[in-house]
Amino acid sequence: MTALPPTERRNPATTGIDLLSTLDLLHAVNAADAEVPAAVARALPVLAQVVDAAVAALHGGGRVHYVGAGSSGRYAVLDAAELAPTYGLEPGRITAHLAGGPGALARAVEGAEDSEADGRRAVAGLKPVDVVIGLAASGRTPYVAGALAAARAAGATAVLVSCDPRAPLADLADLHVCTDTGPEVVTGSTRMKAGSAQKLVLHSFSTAVMVRLGRTWSNLMTEVAATNAKLVGRKLTILVQATGADAETCRAALRAADGELKPALVRLLTGATPAAARAALAAADGVVRTAIDQLLS
Repeated sequence: MTALPPTERRNPATTGIDLLSTLDLLHAVNAADAEVPAAVARALPVLAQVVDAAVAALHGGGRVHYVGAGSSGRYAVLDAAELAPTYGLEPGRITAHLAGGPGALARAVEGAEDSEADGRRAVAGLKPVDVVIGLAASGRTPYVAGALAAARAAGATAVLVSCDPRAPLADLADLHVCTDTGPEVVTGSTRMKAGSAQKLVLHSFSTAVMVRLGRTWSNLMTEVAATNAKLVGRKLTILVQATGADAETCRAALRAADGELKPALVRLLTGATPAAARAALAAADGVVRTAIDQLLS
């Protein structure tokens, strides 16, 4: 019999979970969850390489593809969906592919993860500059295998994110981000510790990529899309936090910049005219810190 991956083994700490009081049961889940950040921390050196590869790809006109099935694919879809409103990332630059398609977000699509051919088709048209990140807690999902094989064939960078140090799909990947979270509280329920690890990896990866691309100034968003009242207010708050100017001064700067945050920010921090702020941003490829340094040098 083939050895079970860590995520499928029984957890000796929770064999009596069905006998516990509700509070003790929750303590058992919480204690297991507390193991996840350390597992992710051990994977950060490899994840840093993935971030650098993705930044190079996006700078070079390439794309990043998330590929997954079940919970893994759903986490990927959620992470990719947040990048446009939060960081102004253009559609298609980081794309998520979920086995079974959009319908699989709300309900299981039986057998969808078993097709390598579907995984290959999901990332059709890859270029060598692209990056494919396959997410599979057990490290053996056929749909992800197909996508990684397609990446390898196209000369693109292939990345596996799994919770198994001996993941079979690691042989198809250039980089293996392994978060060994061990057995789950409920055997095989990889939406738990494994899922939490994958969410942390995705959040860390996409945040680091956006920072490296200059989509922030300090720890403030500079590309936030003001698509509702809350986000319109956030633009003003960001300007106040970044510059120390009063709210009315920041509102005036936003009006002078046609509501765009970055030229308003550059203007307030440098004293430049709106036109000079825009010119500096254009020369700096939209990176606020570079534009400010150029204007103040």
